[in-house]
Amino acid sequence: MGEQPIFSSRAHVFQIDPSTKKNWVPTSKHAVTVSYFYDSTRTVYRIISLDGAKAIINSTITPNMTFTKTSHKFGQWADSRANTVYGLGFSSEAHLSKFADKFAEFKEAARLAKERSQEKMELTSTPSQRKSISCFPRLKIRTPVKESATGDLQSPVTPENINGTNERVTPDTAFNTESRAETNAVPFPHSSTSITKHWEAELAALKGNNAKLTAALLESTANVKQWKQQLAAYQDEAERLHRRVTELECVSGQTAGVKTQKTELNQTIEELEAELKAREEELENLKEEVEKASQLQTQKDSLAQKLQETERRNAELESQLQDLEQRLETGQLESESFRKSLRSLLELLDGKIFELSELRDSLAKLMEDDSS
Repeated sequence: MGEQPIFSSRAHVFQIDPSTKKNWVPTSKHAVTVSYFYDSTRTVYRIISLDGAKAIINSTITPNMTFTKTSHKFGQWADSRANTVYGLGFSSEAHLSKFADKFAEFKEAARLAKERSQEKMELTSTPSQRKSISCFPRLKIRTPVKESATGDLQSPVTPENINGTNERVTPDTAFNTESRAETNAVPFPHSSTSITKHWEAELAALKGNNAKLTAALLESTANVKQWKQQLAAYQDEAERLHRRVTELECVSGQTAGVKTQKTELNQTIEELEAELKAREEELENLKEEVEKASQLQTQKDSLAQKLQETERRNAELESQLQDLEQRLETGQLESESFRKSLRSLLELLDGKIFELSELRDSLAKLMEDDSS
C-alpha cells in the first residue's frame, strides 16, 4: 500500500535556532498542512509538512519522543535524528489538543510495532543460535542519553539503512552474531562436504554482517561524541536558565506587570492571528477576482476579435454597396440618355408622321381634283 496520510491539520511551523538553542525560527510564512503518515511496509509513523515543494518537517515518530504543550495554542517535540526541535502554532486550543492526542496514539502504536518486531526476530532465531547464546552471559550495553531542548531525555536512535539495508542493530543481535561466528569458527573434521559448504556460506554471511556491525559501531561512536557535546551544551544552557530563574525570583515584585504584559501580548497575538486570517481570506477573494478578471479578459479578447472580423466584413459590404451605387448611377444615366434618345426619336417620328399626313391629304386632294 505504501505511505498514506492518516491525519492532517494546519499550523505555523517553527524550528529551534541551531546556534542559540533557545529562539524559534519560523520555517513557513503562513499556516501550512501538517500530516501524519503511516508506512505499512515498514510499520513507521512520520510527521510531514510541505511549504510548496520544500519539506519543512520530516520527522519519524519513535517511542522516546514526547509532544509538549507550552501554551494553549503552541506545542513542540524534539527529533534526535534531525537534531532539532519542531514547534507548531495552531489557530485554536482544540486543534492543538487533537494533534497532541494523535501524537500520543501513534507513539504508542510505534512502540507496540517495535516490540512485535523484536519478538518476531527472537522467534525466528535458529536453535543453534539460542544454544550458543545460552552458553554466555548476556551483555548489557549502556547507550548515552540525549537531552532535548525541552528538557526531556531521549534515547539515541539506533543506526539504520547500513549499506542500503533497513536492518536495526541491537546489543542482542550483535551478541548473537558474535556467538554464531565463534561457534562456526570451530572446525569439524568428520563432517560431510555438504555441511562444510553450508557452514562456509554461513561464515561468509556472518563476515558481511560483521562488516555492517563494524560500520554501525563506528557511526555509533561518532554519535556518542556528538551527543556528549550536545549534553555539555544543554548543561550549560540549564545552568544559564537556573541563573535566569534566580534573577527572575529576585524581581518577583514585577510579576503583576509581567502578567499584564503577557496578557497584552496574548491579545496582540490573537489580534494578529485574526488579522492574518482576514488577510488570507482577502487574498483568496483577490485570487478569485483575478481569475474572474482573466476570464473577462479572455472574453474581451474574443469579442474584440469578433468585432474586428465584423468591421472587416462591414468594410467589404460598404465597398460592395459603393460599387452597386456606382453601377446604379451609371444605369440611371444610361436610362436617362436612352429616354432622351427615345423622346427625340418620337419627336422626329411625330414630325415624319405629320409630314406624311399632310402628304396624304395633298395626294387625296389632288386625286379629288383630278376626278372632278
